[in-house]
Amino acid sequence: MVEGHAELVVFAAHPDDAELACAGTLAAFVHGGGRAAIVDLTAGERASRGTVELRRQEAEAAARVLGASRLCLELPDAGLSGSSGEQRAAVVKTLRALKPAFVLLPHPHDPHPDHREASVLVQAAAFLAGVRGFLPELGEPHRTQLLLAYPGPRQAGEPTLVVEVTAHYPQKRKALACYRSQFAPGEGHPTQLASGFFLEAMEGRDRAFGNLIGVPWAEGFFALGPLSGKALGAFLKGVLCASA
Repeated sequence: MVEGHAELVVFAAHPDDAELACAGTLAAFVHGGGRAAIVDLTAGERASRGTVELRRQEAEAAARVLGASRLCLELPDAGLSGSSGEQRAAVVKTLRALKPAFVLLPHPHDPHPDHREASVLVQAAAFLAGVRGFLPELGEPHRTQLLLAYPGPRQAGEPTLVVEVTAHYPQKRKALACYRSQFAPGEGHPTQLASGFFLEAMEGRDRAFGNLIGVPWAEGFFALGPLSGKALGAFLKGVLCASA
């Protein structure tokens, strides 16, 4: 378990999901003085490339680049379930321990089944973490102020919120470069991620998000219901003060 609290927590189904979607935002938040953590729900043990140990090393290296803490809940890869009581309890325990004000999580309509289930799981756990009577042995109740969904690799859409990450894009590239087992062409089983153009496509999306607000690079997020103006303002202050 990560020691202490984290104001911003990014939940991801697999190692590298968080970096692909929001490494720039994470780096900006940390640069602005906030504490951030990445929580990988699984170790990615069902992946076509890379061992669990190698992916753990890559994930830890990427987190160091971004200045974030990291932990893995070791839930089953290809077996995430938003309706699993055991999995909900694991995420509730994590939320109550880290006490984040802001949570970033996968988009509920992501084509990847693990990403979709991760979204359902984290949303349910975020609600239950604030219910005093729900598994009190897992810690004091905690209510997250803001939940924002990030797009998966096969998603673009029209985001609710676009955050400029131009100043921190070199960190995003460096963090993604840590995942050689997943993205390096010709070094293992052929996959879309290791096609040689996958990361270029992700950069193209970040360029497109940036174009929406007239900046070079940006990351997009989607509201999951009504947004609290106060919570959104606090999140943006934490991100934007680093880019001023």
